[in-house]
Amino acid sequence: MSETQNDYLVRGTAWGGKIRVFAARTTELVRELQRRHGTYPTASAALGRTATIGAMMGIMLKGEEKLTLQVKGDGPVGAVVVDSNAKGEVRGYVDNPEAHLPPNAQGKLDVAGIVGTTGYVHVTKDLGMKEPYRGSVPIISGELGEDFTYYFASSEQTPSAVGVGVLVDVDGSILQAGGFIIQLLPGLNDDDITRLERALGGLPHVTALLDQGETPEEILRWIVGDELTVHETMPVGFACSCSEERVEQTLISMGEAELRSLIDEDGRAEVLCHFCNEAYVFDRPRLEKLLQEAKSDRTE
Repeated sequence: MSETQNDYLVRGTAWGGKIRVFAARTTELVRELQRRHGTYPTASAALGRTATIGAMMGIMLKGEEKLTLQVKGDGPVGAVVVDSNAKGEVRGYVDNPEAHLPPNAQGKLDVAGIVGTTGYVHVTKDLGMKEPYRGSVPIISGELGEDFTYYFASSEQTPSAVGVGVLVDVDGSILQAGGFIIQLLPGLNDDDITRLERALGGLPHVTALLDQGETPEEILRWIVGDELTVHETMPVGFACSCSEERVEQTLISMGEAELRSLIDEDGRAEVLCHFCNEAYVFDRPRLEKLLQEAKSDRTE
């Protein structure tokens, strides 16, 4: 097993610019998600795979653009939600972190079973326009790599291959996590496609490669050979945009009646961020202060 290494992702091209490639190691990111949400092994795999895809899709964005992935199937984990941006910042959660299933027929974590095979993959991109871009496709397998492969082909008209994995130890801890996205661009001929299919067919599992110390660049070379040009390398990690100030603004926006009700009935308020599980607690004096601010906002 390889030593602990920093998470990062790479963006590049190969085969004379006929293929666009992305790969990431996300082990520390998925460990942080598991720690914050207390996910059981199969739920960790579902969240970790989606977070890895989100990280790689984030590097496809620019500037302040950001995206949200939501996988909503009929399995026991409920919705899997991930936010990411062009800076390599990722956060996410699942509805039911304690969802877990026995291994599937191959002896692997049953991600398809926990996600479900009926439902939708939703992608929302905030590109700074008046309205965000929204794309949705049906879940086709629940394994997530195949589902996002279908999303790229169907919703973005970009033939792609998506491979992701999360290796979980017997105690529930995260050993390895990472993945790749290969996108076919105009100019690829039948021989190129056959070569690519052969390489993907013979590729060891992503987590096996990571576990033997392979880097994201080396994983890509397993697929495209030495004709790899790396254009960008970026750290990737957990980050949440919640803050006490934002929660205060949310409480103020509830209005005077709601705030007064919180003060009279509970004498306190606790707001839990879905994405990072951070709890923000407001006692009676602070709620009274926010109530005065809500009143002053109304009179301005």
